[in-house]
Amino acid sequence: MRSVRRCSRTGCANPAVATLTYAYADSTAVVGPLATYSEPHSYDLCEEHALRLTAPRGWEVVRYQGEFAAPEPTVDDLTALAEAVREAGRADRPLEVRDLQRDLQTGNIRRGHLRVLPDPHED
Repeated sequence: MRSVRRCSRTGCANPAVATLTYAYADSTAVVGPLATYSEPHSYDLCEEHALRLTAPRGWEVVRYQGEFAAPEPTVDDLTALAEAVREAGRADRPLEVRDLQRDLQTGNIRRGHLRVLPDPHED
């Protein structure tokens, strides 16, 4: 399982390995290891763009000094995926169609951090 997050730079399809965050009050651009979650006010960068980033005149760039590496899948991610597959394959507990439709409409089907979403094309 590889990270599906890609570099934020236009035209770059390389996998993200670093996160760029601006500290506007300090006129500083901070480039560090890839954040656990994508944040709305930060940018994911590939290794090339993380190492070549420059800041506007008057700004400072603070860059992580270690190696940038693609993140490994966490135990939580793998466990949630395994549990979802196991649950989907269970034949010993048939679901009531009425209950399933109600849960789909209310969004109440949830296992860990995986969730079943209704198909927008079905009525």
